[in-house]
Amino acid sequence: MNRRQSLKLIGGGMILAATALGGAWATTRNPERALKPWEDAGRAHDPRRFALSYAILAPNPHNRQPWLVDFTGDDTITLFADPDRMLPMTDPYQRQITIGLGCFLELLRMAAAEAGYRCETVAFPEGEDPKTIDGKPVARIKLIADASVRKDPLFSEVLTRRSNKDPFDTSRIVPSEALDDIAKVTGDGVVSGVTNDPQKVNTLRRLTHDALVVEVETPHTFKESVDLFRIGRKEIEANPDGIDFSGPMFEGLAMAGLFTRESALDPTSTGYAQGKAAVLENADTAMAHGWIVTRDNSRVDQLNAGRDWLRMNLVASRLGLGTQPLSQALQEFPEMAGLYKKVHEMLAPEGGTVQMLARFGYGKVIPPSPRWPYETRLLKT
Repeated sequence: MNRRQSLKLIGGGMILAATALGGAWATTRNPERALKPWEDAGRAHDPRRFALSYAILAPNPHNRQPWLVDFTGDDTITLFADPDRMLPMTDPYQRQITIGLGCFLELLRMAAAEAGYRCETVAFPEGEDPKTIDGKPVARIKLIADASVRKDPLFSEVLTRRSNKDPFDTSRIVPSEALDDIAKVTGDGVVSGVTNDPQKVNTLRRLTHDALVVEVETPHTFKESVDLFRIGRKEIEANPDGIDFSGPMFEGLAMAGLFTRESALDPTSTGYAQGKAAVLENADTAMAHGWIVTRDNSRVDQLNAGRDWLRMNLVASRLGLGTQPLSQALQEFPEMAGLYKKVHEMLAPEGGTVQMLARFGYGKVIPPSPRWPYETRLLKT
């Protein structure tokens, strides 16, 4: 669900309920405090805080921001998964959450390099569990001052990277050269694939469309998303994670009782039907697709997939492309089993696990997602 999609969910005529509230009120609706971490990134002088202030901007599922950090001694960071930020309905084995933590680790490494530090990282230093990542450390990272450390040229895209949840321009073709640039940034046993072939894109459009239908029409998986709606500035600033709906229009509609979690969940409502159609529009306007496959499905594989997913995002940003994960078919809940098998037969015919599937295209410029300040992610200060 996104801003544009919500408009359709609620009904265009109802917009008057918000705009009638007046321009002066409207100017106060931007959740500035929830967006401030994007402005504050890099202002800390301590190298660990400097790196952490960027790492929290990493892409992650449902914007749950599932990271907790412990500072040990003068130079070590221990990363944990926050048990309160899991997605048990759509991500029962926490695979997607682990990928998000891989994005965090890669951005932490890039930021540390900007400050002249090399990261020595040990993944799952106390062992990994294929069923859960609760409790044990996800990674232990030691920052070592190193004048020879190479700064990453993709770091310049960190503050402009977005997950674009609006429809793409179907009149603009994504060049093959751009897709090649996106695909070649992967490593560490990760295999990427990309396509703008019309026939294959249409096949993937149908598959991702069908997977979205399964997720929306399965009550417990759809409710997991709706429960994470943050409607209006007050809710977003109180909980700057989850799925945000900001601006005077959404607040006005909510105040008028026209945009509620209850109506979004009611399959007999017009809003539910319109919202479902709007969600599917994203999948149906994909102009290219990209995916990540790992040979195995260990926790380290998942972290590595996250590292490369971040890098693919940054390359796409540099090329002016919009990116959005459409990984519903990769989710391991029972109702998705048929499409899970189908997507693996298509994208990993020789075996392995498809870790990410996304669409690319050209779209409008969108604002950043809200974030918790990095200080709130510290277990010890």
